[in-house]
Order: sequence, then C-alpha cells, then structure tokens
Amino acid sequence: MTYLSLAEVEQIARTAHEGQTDKAGRPYAEHLAAVAEGVRARGGSEAQRAAAWLHDSVEDDRLSAEWLDSAALPAEVKAMVLAVTKRPGEPPEEYAARILATPGALLVKEADLAHNADPARQAVLDAATRERLTAKYARMRALLGLPVGP
Repeated sequence: MTYLSLAEVEQIARTAHEGQTDKAGRPYAEHLAAVAEGVRARGGSEAQRAAAWLHDSVEDDRLSAEWLDSAALPAEVKAMVLAVTKRPGEPPEEYAARILATPGALLVKEADLAHNADPARQAVLDAATRERLTAKYARMRALLGLPVGP
C-alpha cells in the first residue's frame, strides 16, 4: 500500500480545519503546525509528525473516525491519532492511560500540551480561562508522567 506523504497529511489537516480558530482567535492550523514542529524538535518520527497534524481532526469532528480508518496511513499513525482523541465524558485518567499504552502517542501529546501551555498563547486569554487551562494541562502532564512545566 502507498501511504499519504507527510505533505499530503499536512494539507488534509489544514483543509479539514479551514476556518477554525483556537481559543485565542488564531487560525487553528497554526496550532497543528506548532505541534508537528514540537514533535520534530523532540526527535519524533515521521509517523508521529503525521499524527501531530491529525491529532485534533477526529476530536473536533473535522474528519470522521471512518475517514481515519480508511485513510492511506500506517496503522501506527491511526493508533496515535485515536489515542490522543478525547472521548466525550472520558475521565482524564482513562485518557492518559490510553496515550501511555499507545506507542508514540506520548510524544504527540507532550508537544500538544507544550504548545497549549505556551505563555504567549495563554497571555491573550482572560484570567479565568488561563487559570482553568493551566490547571488542566498541569494535571494531564502529571497523569502522563511529564514534568509539570512546558
């Protein structure tokens, strides 16, 4: 089977998130690019970089789980994307356990959390949102066994 290239995965993710903005009002693709770069900078594989580009696509209903299942992607990429996809009502402990149980997923989530907690991104949020998210990200880092700081 011929798999999608990393450039093709990037384009699919950018197209899927077209028009979406993050909590700071920035184009969502900037977050995806930052997570993919964070994975690269941490020594991540091409498969992990592909998963980084797609990490929020199913969770945000931009791409369906059925699309992911049938996509020309290695099984390890699909597994990482599904591992980092939060499920409605899922306890953080179960979410963290799934990430830890999936080879390669921890690095993707680490890069995601690092960008989410970036002080420049947090600075534009109101104080209550910033405090809530800071606590949420610190708890997830602790559940994943990562240092509490970004």
